[in-house]
This record gives sequence, structure tokens and C-alpha cells, in this order.
Amino acid sequence: MKSRFRWIIASLTIILSLFIGAGFTNEVSAAKKDSGVLKIGMEANYPPYNWTQTNDANGAIPIEGSKTYANGYDVKIAKILGKKMHRKVVAVKTEWDGLLPSLTSGKTDMIIAGMSPTAERRKEINFTKPYKKGTFVVITKNNSKYANAKKLSDFKGAKLTAQQGTFHYNLIKELKGAKREPAMRDFSAMRQSLISGTIDGYVAEDTEATSFKLVDPDIKAIPISKMPGFHVSEEESVTSIGIAKTQPGLLKEANKILATIPASERTKLMTEAVKQQPKADDSKNGKKESWLVSTWKQYGGMIMSGIGMTLLLALVGTIVGFFIGLLVGIVRTIPSPTTRGKRWGLNIVKWLLSVYVEIFRGTPMMVQAAVIYYGIAQFWHLNLNRTLAALVIVSINTGAYLSEVIRGGIISTPEGQFEAASALGMTHNQRMWHIILPQAIKNCLPSITNEFIVNIKDTSVLSIISVSELFFVGTTIASQTFKFFPTYLMISAIYLVLTFTITRIFNFIEKRLEGNKNYNLMANQVQVGSPKDAEANN
Repeated sequence: MKSRFRWIIASLTIILSLFIGAGFTNEVSAAKKDSGVLKIGMEANYPPYNWTQTNDANGAIPIEGSKTYANGYDVKIAKILGKKMHRKVVAVKTEWDGLLPSLTSGKTDMIIAGMSPTAERRKEINFTKPYKKGTFVVITKNNSKYANAKKLSDFKGAKLTAQQGTFHYNLIKELKGAKREPAMRDFSAMRQSLISGTIDGYVAEDTEATSFKLVDPDIKAIPISKMPGFHVSEEESVTSIGIAKTQPGLLKEANKILATIPASERTKLMTEAVKQQPKADDSKNGKKESWLVSTWKQYGGMIMSGIGMTLLLALVGTIVGFFIGLLVGIVRTIPSPTTRGKRWGLNIVKWLLSVYVEIFRGTPMMVQAAVIYYGIAQFWHLNLNRTLAALVIVSINTGAYLSEVIRGGIISTPEGQFEAASALGMTHNQRMWHIILPQAIKNCLPSITNEFIVNIKDTSVLSIISVSELFFVGTTIASQTFKFFPTYLMISAIYLVLTFTITRIFNFIEKRLEGNKNYNLMANQVQVGSPKDAEANN
């Protein structure tokens, strides 16, 4: 048992070293090249303003930390700014809720993402002069009973929504009698909800309607901006570039450049973006092609990259979390020393470890990710690499859970084994390493396996810090192909294959650790031997 245990630890340590080395080589190299780069925060998931694509066609710019590219109207505006500033433009793909934290923490230099300069946002960041003005519509289906609405009251009873964190959601209040459904995280989710019939429509800018209609002609945009009784402030009807308050010089420079872009050129850029946005097209050379085949041909590299990142986070997080949990579990089961000073010191350490366990078991990993990734950068000015931050988050979260699992395994070991080891003259450390821990870890293996599987699935919450794991990639593909149900069904199948395979691997390891079951602790050698052995002994 002892040799097996040491072999497993050595193997896991080697795997951990290899994954960390492979995972950070590119990231460290990229970090050294940040000088002269203009980092633009955007969703890259909101066509025609911004979207994700697999190549640099039509002047797309690279997305930081991935092999994908961003394009759209926002990208075209960003490229003009970058050219005049003599800086290379790079997109930092971030969820909408993470755009402001990414800017204030220094992760990005600007937000160019179709954002309106509302009063609430102006308290946190500065805004340039507008670079786009739009009108507002309710997007619904052609056959909807609200498709012929002429006045605001015609939306009475309609189930409407808007994007989370935007003032669009508040505009629903002006549609008297309309039912405000929960706000949704992005336009992809709203489009899918409208198609599936769970909502009657959603509030957005007219540009979103133009973009949506190109891929689904069965939708209709109801203009509400000019309806009697509709009120919206000037600042809410325009989009501007967000810049941190600590960068007044950059704000002045951006405003100066924007003033040189005439309205006609801006209109031309938007027209180009609408034409270039991703289309839902499964045909090739005029021949209809299977959606699954066409998706893998176009996005197979992204999917494999997402699978690799998910496995990296889950594997490294579980291994490091295991060692953290092992250390914490051992310390929390150390007997109280007889010396008063040592006893007080140990109690303080145990209390601190208890606080660690309670905090990381009692808060969602998504919140931990936002606090660690953005908080450390904002308050301590330590700009953690996104992948490194994700590995730290998964590891310490896993360590908190596994510490209790391992502690339970230690204290559940029969007391008689402690007493027998003590009678043989073993110290506490010898008892733990040679007698207790090998049994405790073996007994905890099913729980460790379960934590590994949970980590494979829970890495999806790291999309809050824009880690390109499997779910994040799936969301991107769904927003580009507009095939929401098949895309998420495919992603679910991949998750199932991963968890099923991991479960079988750990079941095999568990059986190997169990050893030969053909023994009896209460029998002598003759009793457990074969009949031939018994005859030989006679």
C-alpha cells in the first residue's frame, strides 16, 4: 500500500508540473509583449457591434488569450483609434457584467461594446463623445399578437425582457401593462428565448433588429422611440467609449480622434459590419451539409481548445486542491499539545483554516473568481494572468471541500489503529504517514473523483473572467451560428463523455488500490491457502 501511495503522489506531481509548464509558457510570453498594445474590452458576442470568428478575415483583430478573432462595428472604430495612437489593437473578450471591473482594474484600456454613458456608469468611469446613436425597438415574431402594436399600451400582457445590466430593461416600464421577465445575460439568450416562445419579445436598439433579421426573417422590430409617451434621455440613446477615470489623457486623445470620423464614414462602417456578421449557413458549394459536420469544420479547433482548457483547470485544480486539502485536513486533526504556548498557536492556526474552509465553501465560485481576478488588480495592482487566476480559484475552492473530506477520512479511522501504532513506539507523524493517511486517502478516493467531476462542470462559471473553457466556447458558437439547441446539446454530450471517462479511470485506480480481496485477517496461512497447500503442510 505504501509504495502504491508514493507512486501515485509522484505521478500526480509530474502531471501537475507538465500541465503548469504547458499552460503558462504562452501566457508568460504574451505578457512580455503588452507594451504598445491597446486592449479593448468587449463581449465579442453582440453582432453587428462585435462578434467572434475563427480567422482574421475582413480585418478582424486577435482576442487576447485565444486563437480566435473579434470583428464588428466596435472593432472598426477601435482600429481607427489604434492606428492614430500607433498602438496594436487587441480585443479582451469579457462578459457584459465584467466589462466595468475589467476597465477599473486595469485589465483593459477601453470599453468599446455598444455601451451607453448612463449616469450610474459615469460615477465609475469616464465616457467619450458618442460614436453611435440609435433608436429603440421591441423585437418579436411576425406571427405574434404584438407584431402590429401602434402605441405603448398595445404591449399590455406581453412577456418582455432585455439584457442584464443595461438600461434597456428599465425601458420596459414605459410599456404599460407589459410583464417584465427576468433580464438575460446576452442577446444570444434573448434570441433563443424568443425563438422558443418563452418570451414575446425583448427591448433593444434598431441595430440588433437589423442584425437578427439577416439570420431569421421571421422576426419583426416594433419601433417604440417615436410612440407617444415614450421617453428616453439623450445619454441613453447613444453609445460611447468607456475609459478609466485614471486615464484623462487617453480620454482626451480618443475624443480628438473620434471628432475626425464623419457621420458618413460611421454609417459606412456599420453597413459593412452588418454585411460581414456571421450567418447561419450550413451549405457548402450549394450543397446542404450536416450542421454537426459544418460546425466541427468551422469551430472544431475552438471546441478542442475549450476541452483542453476545461481539463487543464479541472485536473490541476483537483491535484493542487488535493494537496491543500491534505495539509489542512492533517493540521486540523493534530492533537492538542501539552505546552500552553503551542496549544494556543495551534488553536489560532486551526481557527484560520476553519475560516478559509467556511469562506470558500460558503460562497459561489463565480463570486470568488470576480473578487480574486478583478479585486486583486484593483486594490493591489497585481495583474494576474487570466488562466493563472482561474487555476488559483479552482485549486483553493477544491482545497476547501477536500480538506473536510480528508479530515473526515482521518477521524473515521478506528481508534484502535492509533493505539496500536502508539504501542509500537510510533510518533504522531509516523502514525499519520504510514498507518492513517494511506487508508484515509483510499477511502476518500470516491469523494475526490466526485470533486474532479464537479470541477469539470463548474469551470463554466469562470466565463465571468472570460476563460475560454468549453461552455464559454459553446456560447460563442451558438451566438455565431444561431443554432442554440443543437450547440448546447453537443456541449452537453462532450461534458458527459469527459465525466464518464474520468469516472471509469478513477474506478480503475480505486480497484487497483484495493489489492487482492482473497484474504482473512483472522485466519492462519493454512486456512487461506489452496487445498494443495494444505496437503503440502500436512
